[in-house]
Amino acid sequence: MGHYKSNVRDLEFNLFEVFNVQDSLGTGPFEQADEDTARGVLSELNNLATGPLAESFADADRNPPVFDPKTHSATLPESFKKSYQALWDGEWYRLSLPDELGGFGIPPSVQWAAAELILGANPAAFMYMAGASFAAIMHKNGNEEQKRWAQITIDRAWGATMVLTEPDAGSDVGVGRTKAVLQPDGSWHLDGVKRFITSGDQDMTENIMHMVLARPEGPGIESKPGTKGLSLFLVPKFHFDTNTGELGERNGAFVTNVEHKMGLKVSTTCELTFGQHGVPAQGWLLGDVHDGIAQMFQVIEHARMMVGTKAIATLSTGYLNALAYAKERVQSADLTQMTDKTAPRVTITHHPDVRRSLMLQKAYAEGLRAVYLYTATFQDQITAGAGDVKLASAINDLLLPIVKGVGSERAYEQLAQSLQTFGGSGFLQDYPIEQYIRDSKIDSLYEGTTAIQSLDFFFRKIIRDKGQALGFINNEIQKFLDNEGGNGQLKEGRAALAQGLQDLQGLLGTMIGFLTSSQEDVRNVYKVGQNTVRLLLSAGDVLVGWLLLRQAEVALAALAANPSAKDKAFYEGKVAVANFFAKTVLPELTARRKVAETTDNALMDVDESAF
Repeated sequence: MGHYKSNVRDLEFNLFEVFNVQDSLGTGPFEQADEDTARGVLSELNNLATGPLAESFADADRNPPVFDPKTHSATLPESFKKSYQALWDGEWYRLSLPDELGGFGIPPSVQWAAAELILGANPAAFMYMAGASFAAIMHKNGNEEQKRWAQITIDRAWGATMVLTEPDAGSDVGVGRTKAVLQPDGSWHLDGVKRFITSGDQDMTENIMHMVLARPEGPGIESKPGTKGLSLFLVPKFHFDTNTGELGERNGAFVTNVEHKMGLKVSTTCELTFGQHGVPAQGWLLGDVHDGIAQMFQVIEHARMMVGTKAIATLSTGYLNALAYAKERVQSADLTQMTDKTAPRVTITHHPDVRRSLMLQKAYAEGLRAVYLYTATFQDQITAGAGDVKLASAINDLLLPIVKGVGSERAYEQLAQSLQTFGGSGFLQDYPIEQYIRDSKIDSLYEGTTAIQSLDFFFRKIIRDKGQALGFINNEIQKFLDNEGGNGQLKEGRAALAQGLQDLQGLLGTMIGFLTSSQEDVRNVYKVGQNTVRLLLSAGDVLVGWLLLRQAEVALAALAANPSAKDKAFYEGKVAVANFFAKTVLPELTARRKVAETTDNALMDVDESAF
């Protein structure tokens, strides 16, 4: 058995009992798939994830890629290559492809449920498999020839990267200086240095297609500041025959460093240098249009969903590993007999604080899983073109910072609880938790830090949207509160959720007040900035609380139908965790609201030297 403990039962519960995604199967773009197909995908992939895919997880961490600066190449450990090959041979890269590129025709909700299994077992494998999903974006945005390149990328199993960050720019992408100079033949020569490029080099695929943001220069091209002046270019590692895909000469995009990291070590994080080693870095403008940041955001949004799902997948296996250990670890007497030295020793699941910690881990693991799958149901609607697609797109946009930002923050926080469950043993490499923590820390950092996600959430997804998407979610929660389902057994949970929603709205109202008053005193915008992360995490907690209670309502109905003993325990767990979260976490929002209401600028007035 490998390290990975999956939870297919909960994935299926969310998909088919809570969100009823089967209702959209067999229609439109999902015509090829039915419920049995979706369940089969999860079952088959689970066998791969818990077996060959998970097998190299620890070895690839202990024996990370080796970079050769002379050849600008990275060599990956053989154990990981074997796992990756098993993933590719199963054609799981087709999960994210549209029908016209050979996809399976299953909705995004099922795709992301399947992605959780891969990301939980060996996240770097999912990242190296990005060539196919990036090719789909290339196909969607490219000219006719580039559409052919997209098919070649898939057919020949090439890798791909998203290339944004520069050493001096960091998250401020708009100040990037990498340039692309127009050539007489219509191609472009790129010049500059990028860093933190995931999968920038590896020795598993014959070619890599870099998708690079750069500033175009040439006759008739207007220079624009910030992100509006960036265009997106396709820059292959090797030139290739555009009809057959057969490789030609080396292009001038060279890896000049592979970072030494605290975790996720088998995923090469590279410095990529263009046009500075005697070979031009030749690229082609995607779609023949200068619309780089909008095109790249199609990649970024996919990446943010992936990061959140990865974090939640890691928390889930961390919790399940901790739970299994706690059920076997015998230590101390029951607290009611702690003064009796002859009392029998019990498993640590008998101890109140261990139970509290485990239930909190369960709440966030299962609640956040529901959040990303709920988000994916709106992606289902967008893909199918069903209902109000514009509103569905706005809701998806609103929820992405929660999936990514809250998912990554809460996962890292609760994985520390998972390790704590093991006691001193958790600090050892005998168990996977210490690697989970190291591997998951990056999730709150890349694709926009939590602070950046929170600024996006408030200023773009709420203020600029004029609260339309948020209003929809609030109405959905209010409908649930008014419903009174669950035979009165969720009454206290509903009351806590109602108060939590009220506190969230009050917190948001306070921040909007700060923003409005900043028109008279610009420094009041600092008060907004001090609370955006608090708002994001609070919105995440309300969503988790609501979705756990929705699950509990479904579970209570199932319990009334006399389920099997195994299902009975599963459904009882759903009711217990929903009530626990409502009673112990949602009340914290009242304090957070108070903190926001009393915000002043004392923090901003402290001199730097005092820190």
